[in-house]
Amino acid sequence: MNKLDTWSDIHADAVPYRSVSDADGKTVSLGLNFSGRIAPEKILKSFNSRAFRREQPSDPHLLLRVISKAISTNAPIDFVMYWGKGPRCSIDAPDIECIDFLASFARRVRESFEPGATIRLIFTDTHAQLNGHDSAGIHTYFDGIAAYALKYGFQSCWLSELTRAAEGALGHIGDELPAELAARLVASARKWYRGGDTAEEGARKYYRINMLELRAVEIAYPGSVFITYNSPDFRPLCPRRLPVFFMYTLRRGYRIKPWFLPDPTGLGNI
Repeated sequence: MNKLDTWSDIHADAVPYRSVSDADGKTVSLGLNFSGRIAPEKILKSFNSRAFRREQPSDPHLLLRVISKAISTNAPIDFVMYWGKGPRCSIDAPDIECIDFLASFARRVRESFEPGATIRLIFTDTHAQLNGHDSAGIHTYFDGIAAYALKYGFQSCWLSELTRAAEGALGHIGDELPAELAARLVASARKWYRGGDTAEEGARKYYRINMLELRAVEIAYPGSVFITYNSPDFRPLCPRRLPVFFMYTLRRGYRIKPWFLPDPTGLGNI
């Protein structure tokens, strides 16, 4: 092999460079300067810690590709997530604590990667409607969340808007509720569903609209990381083409979603 084609070994914590040998066998540097570039693994390690991580990410290799793309374009890492609605119709202390925790997550990313992170909240108005919440309460609650989240520069949108925008591009999507999810979704429906049908039918409806909406999220935000407060058991309810980061809610070790608090039964903790 021609020595001019030989690259030096590059390690995750090293500054990359290229060295070759000249005609006399002396080592010569080609002067490629990537100083200041951090390895994707280091950025991932900065936020994929026990302080924020509920479980290990679903697709670490895909997650590293997303980070690598952000490095190559010197752009923030994009994170998107669902924000739901429970019985309350106004923002309260658990919501504020949760958004503050998200802000600390974004700061952690920025500490290791100067462009930082963008975080977008997707308000699940369709799920709230399915569960029987009235339109006024839905708007009042989500408007309050949007206003407080904007304090940190977090953007927001409505899930119904994403789904409408993706109409015609969704294609065929299977909507048969898998047996391994059925029991969990039915248990949740018994607690929160007020749509007039049985809990079993409510769970089936919930699954069907999720399958359409997840594709709409993929179309709207390709190349993003999807944050969820659910456990990995609910990975099928997350976009298939996006890496998923399983995160605590209000603080380390806490799993109950803020919109279900106060929830003494703990059934909001899926």
